[in-house]
Amino acid sequence: MDLPKGVHHVVSRGREYFYYQAGRGTANQGPRITLPNDPHSPEFWLELRKAQGIAALPEIPTFGGVCDLYQSSPHFGGLNGETQRQYRRYLNIARKAWGALPAEGVRPKHVRALLDQLAAVPGTANCVLGLLRALSSWGLERGHFPQSVTEGVKPYKSNGGHKPWTPAQCAAAEKNFTGMVQRAYFLARYTGQRGSDVVRLAETFIDDGGFRLVQKKTGREVWCPIDEALAAEMATWERMPGAYLRQNHGKAYSRKLLDGQFAAARDQIPELAGTTFHGLRGTRVVELRQRGATTMQIQDQVGMSLRMIERYCRFADKKANGKAAVLSLAERRKNSGL
Repeated sequence: MDLPKGVHHVVSRGREYFYYQAGRGTANQGPRITLPNDPHSPEFWLELRKAQGIAALPEIPTFGGVCDLYQSSPHFGGLNGETQRQYRRYLNIARKAWGALPAEGVRPKHVRALLDQLAAVPGTANCVLGLLRALSSWGLERGHFPQSVTEGVKPYKSNGGHKPWTPAQCAAAEKNFTGMVQRAYFLARYTGQRGSDVVRLAETFIDDGGFRLVQKKTGREVWCPIDEALAAEMATWERMPGAYLRQNHGKAYSRKLLDGQFAAARDQIPELAGTTFHGLRGTRVVELRQRGATTMQIQDQVGMSLRMIERYCRFADKKANGKAAVLSLAERRKNSGL
């Protein structure tokens, strides 16, 4: 970034330093004043104004101003791209509610009121709460809030999250989806990857009969074998450089574009009511478990946390055990002549 006149940047022994010195190298050079080491922080610019002899600007008083500081902070910049995209979405919801209001006046009761307005979409409400917790923690530490704005605010109870698709739903999708939505379905269905990684998949990711990739959200490296069903479907796709999912002019899909087109296509198919694209991760996990894969093997392929894998597999195992018990009982009745 371009530094203001009089600000100097020094790198020594692998560390960065900044200082202000007016007229350096001239007969009238001023004193050398050390500045904070992060020129992106509000503190850096406040100290610079002091060094320049300018009265410090008052702290930004509005909630929207704190949001601006958060989005321009190194903390926010260190988040992965998909998390940043989601956070911006939820920040905009909070901005509409309190953007012009004093930040110091926002209280947990206001957060609760905002979440109550989103009661019809509890998943979104919980995501907004998660964002506000991160913002509150960041702002409280830096003096932008006098107290936590989310203390004691409880999320909505989960309704089970993203449910795995049933075989009937998968069959309906394969029958009715077309174009890039169909491609996205097959890639997600047989790799178990998130939408943010599905849009990245390309022929260059293939390694020894599977997709090798570093997941965008977690940074975890996974290897997903290409099943026969997926290989057969991919064989029908025109081979072109770049990502498998591409727009008419050749540009790769974004996650946002995929979400919109998937939702529009899904809503035209009654059998898919209530399904989510993310639910295909669970579908793949359940399928792998039914094939006899261990939890660690599933983690290596799908890149899901052990806790989430066990959650999906417990449900699948209960169903399998229940069916096995019914078959065993029927067999015993048959053998006993009852």
